[in-house]
Amino acid sequence: MRYSKQRELVMQQVKALSDHPTAEEIYQNARQKCPGLSLGTVYRNLNSLVEAGRVRRVPVPGQPDRFDHTLSWHSHLYCTRCGQVTDLDLGDDVMRRLLSNRPGRITDCVLTWIGLCEDCARKEKA
Repeated sequence: MRYSKQRELVMQQVKALSDHPTAEEIYQNARQKCPGLSLGTVYRNLNSLVEAGRVRRVPVPGQPDRFDHTLSWHSHLYCTRCGQVTDLDLGDDVMRRLLSNRPGRITDCVLTWIGLCEDCARKEKA
């Protein structure tokens, strides 16, 4: 992958916005540093970073994809109340056990749980 100032800026934003930002959120923040940046450029660079294995795409059903700089296998929780996406640490051993005894060869896993985050669950209970 060739170096590009815009791609590096997008990568920096994914890392800085560690709350699993959308492409639109990345664009809004990056545009402050590079006013000529377009949303299309952000999408193209995110796709390139995903393909190169430098960024992980986090799909959320019915919502825009989110992006994550943490590349190790881990799950996410999408909160249906506040819309937040957070890391859900199940541990590598649990992920690997879930995938054991499956035919073929699995090289990656993206798992998004849907429910309420800790704060929203607490508020609902109260």
